[in-house]
Amino acid sequence: MAANVISVSAPARLHLGFLDMHGGLGRLFGGIGMALSAPATRISISPSDQTIVEGPDRTRARWHLEAMRSRLGIDQLHHHLVIEETIPHHCGLGSGTQLALAVAAALRTLEGIDLDPEGDAAYLGRGARSGVGAGFFLEGGVLVDGGKGRGDSPPPVIARLPFPAAWRVILAFDPASQGMHGGAETDAFKALPLFPERDAADICRLVLMQALPGLAESDITAFGRAIAEIQIRVGRHFQPAQGGIYSSPRVAAAMQRLTVAGAHGAGQSSWGPTGFAFAASQAEAEALVAQLDGDREGAGLDIRIVEGRNTGATVERHAELANAR
Repeated sequence: MAANVISVSAPARLHLGFLDMHGGLGRLFGGIGMALSAPATRISISPSDQTIVEGPDRTRARWHLEAMRSRLGIDQLHHHLVIEETIPHHCGLGSGTQLALAVAAALRTLEGIDLDPEGDAAYLGRGARSGVGAGFFLEGGVLVDGGKGRGDSPPPVIARLPFPAAWRVILAFDPASQGMHGGAETDAFKALPLFPERDAADICRLVLMQALPGLAESDITAFGRAIAEIQIRVGRHFQPAQGGIYSSPRVAAAMQRLTVAGAHGAGQSSWGPTGFAFAASQAEAEALVAQLDGDREGAGLDIRIVEGRNTGATVERHAELANAR
């Protein structure tokens, strides 16, 4: 018999910086980020007579599946969940949030229940500090979230603009390093000093008066200048926890080399170690990467050129021959 199969593809994201880690106005963190065309998390789910979870990160995916069945009141049902591809773990690209929301969306769609990415993010323990992950699930582009308030919901999305189609993102992965996560991340936040109120004010001004207007006018110089300065302010704050403005010295050297060569807005996504920089076109990005490939700064790194993504996750229904539930 033909059984429904739901496929979900959820985009990776760059976290370009926090807005306000001081919190004196009653909201904490806030952030600016963007969705990427690649990498992505891809999963599929179908009815089954027993629960089967296959593929990379299946332990965490199974936990999300069981938690969502409980949340939706369908504990008695069984499903076959296949994780076909995941965003690399602990590298600052939102892998945990996108896997959680992909499982939740796939299950909801299969069972005919409306999507609720913000509610599911809160229920599954995602979005404690940033709303950009949940925000990108419905729509792509570059977005700003308004920080964590007193409730349990993820921070609200307060601005969104498309990423210019011609621009490219250069990503630098360090396979020998991982960003801080789990308990170590929680402890690091607790140990950091109070973020300077002046820096928070300056970052908010940079986002509102330079980064977003730069996007709206496709002015990569203005956009890049703002992101680079935000990255310096935030990186200096995290320096005691991660050993520098970048967590990976190799990525730091590569970003410096790209900046000297003419790349815009170099920085580190979240706790890294993934670094990023922007180029005005595919040809410019390829020329920048070619220079890096010829230098020792690029040795040992995985360098990729990707586009921004101005659409959210894709959720598709199709049919395949399978046993009925």
